[in-house]
Amino acid sequence: MSTTPATTRTRARSGGHHQPYRWFPYLIVAPAVIFEIAIHVIPMLTGIWMSFVKLTKFFIRNWTEAPWIGLGNYRYALDLNTSVGTALVHSFLITCAYTVIVVAVSWGLGMAAAVALQKAFRGRGIWRTIFLVPYALPMYAGIITWNFMFQRDTGMINHLLVDQLHLMSSRPFLLIGSNAFSSLVIVSIWRMWPFAFLMLMAGLQSIPTDVYEASAIDGASPWRQWRSVTLPMLRSVNVVLVLVLFLWVFNDFNTPFVLFGNSQPPPGDLLSFHIYNSSFLSWDFGTGAAMSVMLLIFLLIVSLIYLAALNRSRRNDA
Repeated sequence: MSTTPATTRTRARSGGHHQPYRWFPYLIVAPAVIFEIAIHVIPMLTGIWMSFVKLTKFFIRNWTEAPWIGLGNYRYALDLNTSVGTALVHSFLITCAYTVIVVAVSWGLGMAAAVALQKAFRGRGIWRTIFLVPYALPMYAGIITWNFMFQRDTGMINHLLVDQLHLMSSRPFLLIGSNAFSSLVIVSIWRMWPFAFLMLMAGLQSIPTDVYEASAIDGASPWRQWRSVTLPMLRSVNVVLVLVLFLWVFNDFNTPFVLFGNSQPPPGDLLSFHIYNSSFLSWDFGTGAAMSVMLLIFLLIVSLIYLAALNRSRRNDA
């Protein structure tokens, strides 16, 4: 039986000389997989192991010899009869309220700005740049600036409220006491809403202008257009945006740490910062690791419920 040149070339390509090329894609991906395992997987597994041992300051030097206590750290962290348990619940409730307010307001501001800048007009590029400045600024520089602005005697906020607008008779403390929560929320919204604006503005660019023109001919008001056209067509963007904002805000550590320092006030005691203090200030790394694992489980459960509810709603609409 004769062999054609094409068949010969095909066999040559699949021969032993070219077998190493089968492994080339795996070699390209291998460095990323190795770094992912080293940076995320191994520390996560180490943290889970730490949550089952009594890793206190007495075992820091020989941390591998810390005694195994099973679920003892979890029971201790959730014991509402102790100050540790009540403080953890208080921090969790503060974080929930903080997350709901920051995500809702950030999304609302981002949506309003994206819709306002959807149509072309003179100076639109300048306004887009101004709105994205908080997102482009280095995070620590921006929060430190807010820290200076919130100072009681020399801060610009009190100077504006008391000296210029005369809305208050005395200078309030903005970084301690009950005002600390409001200050924390303001800074977080300032940091987060430009990201929501950027995502929603990108999503609006994919909506054809013909849809708005047709709805306007049918007599739809701008409010009706937003409800019936904009929101449905931004559904996929909003699904990802809300989930990302929720995870970022609920896990926020940098904002309270830079704004308050190590001694955060009770109204600003976010969960990630609370876990940090339980670990590195109290030197109880086992309990801190148990709190971290419970935080991870909580975020996974909420994310799965959120995605499952959206999928069910999408199937019902279909």
